[in-house]
Amino acid sequence: MSGPSAAQRALEGQALLVENFAQWREAARDLLVHGVAPEQVTWGAPHRDDLLAGDLFSGASSAAEPSHNASTPLPAAPQDSLQDRPVKPTPHIPRSFMQMLQSAACCRVPDRWAFLYRVIWRWTQGEHDVQSPADEDGARLNGMVKAVRREEHDMHAYIRFRERPVDAGPPRFVAWYEPRHDVLPQVAEHFAKRMGKVSWMIATPEASVLWDGQTLHETGPLAHNAQELEDDGEALWLTYYRSIFNPARLNAGIMHQHITSDRWKHLPEAKIVPHMIGEASRGARKVGQYEAVGQRKGTTIPIAPEDAQPERHQHPSKLDECRRCELYQFATQAVPGEGPKHAQIMLVGEQPGDQEDLAGHPFVGPAGKLLDQVCEAAGLDRSTVYVTNAVKHFKWEPRGKRRLHKTPGQREIEACHYWYEKELASVKPTVIVALGATALKSVLGTATVTLKNSLGKPIRHDGRWVVTTYHPSYVLRVPGEDAKHEAFSIMVQGLKLAHELLNRPLDEPSEPGLL
Repeated sequence: MSGPSAAQRALEGQALLVENFAQWREAARDLLVHGVAPEQVTWGAPHRDDLLAGDLFSGASSAAEPSHNASTPLPAAPQDSLQDRPVKPTPHIPRSFMQMLQSAACCRVPDRWAFLYRVIWRWTQGEHDVQSPADEDGARLNGMVKAVRREEHDMHAYIRFRERPVDAGPPRFVAWYEPRHDVLPQVAEHFAKRMGKVSWMIATPEASVLWDGQTLHETGPLAHNAQELEDDGEALWLTYYRSIFNPARLNAGIMHQHITSDRWKHLPEAKIVPHMIGEASRGARKVGQYEAVGQRKGTTIPIAPEDAQPERHQHPSKLDECRRCELYQFATQAVPGEGPKHAQIMLVGEQPGDQEDLAGHPFVGPAGKLLDQVCEAAGLDRSTVYVTNAVKHFKWEPRGKRRLHKTPGQREIEACHYWYEKELASVKPTVIVALGATALKSVLGTATVTLKNSLGKPIRHDGRWVVTTYHPSYVLRVPGEDAKHEAFSIMVQGLKLAHELLNRPLDEPSEPGLL
């Protein structure tokens, strides 16, 4: 990059004009290696007219829109120059943390660049709790990431493509959307995978993206509003929408709760929904299905009350979109299982811990290190087994600035059993090792089983062997060295038994203690 560096500009009291995450990352790297603290930096965004003009850090600070990190700092003292500062090694940032920052950078808040630099500065100073929702900055960072993910989900759901005439040439389909955050590039990747080789364009007030069937092309705004993209097929869609609308089942409150008012303007049916709601309130609700219902003959069907309950759980296809229980609201991310695709042994724990929640990988904290020791003592290569948890989100309670583990409830175990069954169907293990009582309840699908009565005993269940042993965290917290040594030995014996069961047929006659 030509011209003075980001660190030199900052020390001279000039604003750093940043347009995107790549530019921010380049500037932040230079600031960090020269030890420039957040309070010494003023961040800004180029004006629209200046986005394609000049160097990233060129121009006076008056051309920037100052962020909320602080008022414009005073120029540095003459002795505080770049030459007087030692150059530090380029910091190594974990990929998961950098991806978190990149996602948060899409959140449209005025001080995002200043805030992200404060977060990464704290991390390089050893304050790794800055990732945690229990930290003030960590809570805001996680909130920004969730807001961006929610916007991506909404954009997937509420975009409506309009078909253009064949003789008009590409793009074949066009759509207009007004996103709250800068999620157009990642949403475009989603639709490129979904729509195959057919050409399309998504236009927004800030930018547009075109897909020619092979390559995505990003460009400036190509439309001013949705009216420029209307097509003849819209009338056909509205006719169909009217035909499926059922006034007898209308709940306007729920409708507006699920789709906020600013989203309605992106939907073609928004033009006719207010009229249909008005018709329903004037009596259409009462007679909406009168004629069809009156022709039906009543039939009494005996059914248990619990079987008559509606299916309330969703069936998401991606773990990070799971909303089957409330734990997702308080966790950093869902933690999937890891291991060979068709491992013969599957280890099932309880739930991710604090470090697993931040890293996004199972058994990487203290319990994971102890599990490594147990596997080594049992002669089992951990890289050959599949490791997962019965519950995929970290359940915790605050204790000062720490997040302490809280045991999942039966409802949360049952909600997450959906993902366990998917893993089971995919991996197809021969032996399952349940690490602790929560895992055992999930594996056997019952809340009545106890760890004490099944510890170390092989169990036949659904065409597989199941072995029960302690969770590594139990070994870490049990008081007394003798008790720790005994619990560790029981875990080792459990993994050895799991390995032996790989060669034991399920139909072999039972031995004493064999269930």
